[in-house]
Amino acid sequence: MQKLAPFSADPKLTRGRSVVEDSPAYRSDYQRDRDRIIHSAAFRRLEYKTQVFVNHEGDLFRTRLTHSIEVAQIARSIARVMDLNEDLTEAISLAHDLGHTPFGHSGQDALNACMKDYGGFEHNLQSLRVVDLLEEKYAEFPGLNLTYETREGILKHCSKAHARELGDIGQRFLAGTQPGLEAQLANLADAIAYNNHDVDDGLRCGLISVDQLREVKLFADQCQSVSQLYPQLEERRVIHETVRRMINYLIVDLVEASQESIRKAGVATIDEVRDYPHPLIVHSDKVREEALELKQFLRRNLYSHYRVLRMSKKAARVISELFDVFLDDYRLLPEHYHALSAEMAGNSTALLARVIADYVAGMTDRFAINEYRRVFEPGELT
Repeated sequence: MQKLAPFSADPKLTRGRSVVEDSPAYRSDYQRDRDRIIHSAAFRRLEYKTQVFVNHEGDLFRTRLTHSIEVAQIARSIARVMDLNEDLTEAISLAHDLGHTPFGHSGQDALNACMKDYGGFEHNLQSLRVVDLLEEKYAEFPGLNLTYETREGILKHCSKAHARELGDIGQRFLAGTQPGLEAQLANLADAIAYNNHDVDDGLRCGLISVDQLREVKLFADQCQSVSQLYPQLEERRVIHETVRRMINYLIVDLVEASQESIRKAGVATIDEVRDYPHPLIVHSDKVREEALELKQFLRRNLYSHYRVLRMSKKAARVISELFDVFLDDYRLLPEHYHALSAEMAGNSTALLARVIADYVAGMTDRFAINEYRRVFEPGELT
């Protein structure tokens, strides 16, 4: 059994589930959460949801599924070193993107614009909505009925207006308190994974170059070390070795800076972690600046590359036009959503819009493209 630090999340002391259940045999409650997430339909759909590159652009680019697995690997490794709860950390990491739309952030932005008059759309809130309500598997409750601590970690960001609607899980956004350390850890592991792996994917597809990245200290330092140690190494392996070392450099710094942060704070329980005025899982100031420089480089050179912007524009059109046509006539929806939409339409347009947003957000990249063709293109009638 894993040794837990006193300030970690102890499954025996969980704040529980919305619907009370007996504790599982031979598993902790956080293991049960993780297993329910892995077996969910929303988790399987992540295989065909992408971050920067649309699904049909290549088989080697990362998807939301591979990204979530990579986040879980990084976060769990750090949790073990720091005596935090590995199972809870893994559950949060695997669930953090369940509410993402197809087509990455461009899809989210488009759906948020569609929903601006109906409460907006934000993928963290949608992830919570997926595990609380939209998964339909169990006889005794909607959703996955996860523990408070897993749900707390899934909800990384939330406006005060939305927090007021979420009961206990939204209270910390009103009170200005923190989540547990496992949630804080999963959040930073997410950033480590997507920044460094977007470097790998961006280089693979030729949208950014090694020469450009040599202007970024985090990449340049590690690349120089690799080149000195292995002067004859082919470029593809140089890139992999450099990205691997970047990730390790960030992880080591995160562990050491966080251990020092926790020591100085003197926290002894998870409640003291939550009441502390700022997060305790942190990078050092130096490394935080280096990671920020990389993030800004990717924003300028990869996410704003004309090829990415062209695909983003197409994705936004698919999302927006599907939403608009379904809102105009919900009878075009599949049978399950048709019946649900008919019920919501009798109550308010906002409720109907939310049902349509659930449908669109749940699509994979290729399903959204095919659905667009079925709805709008002549000959595509099924």
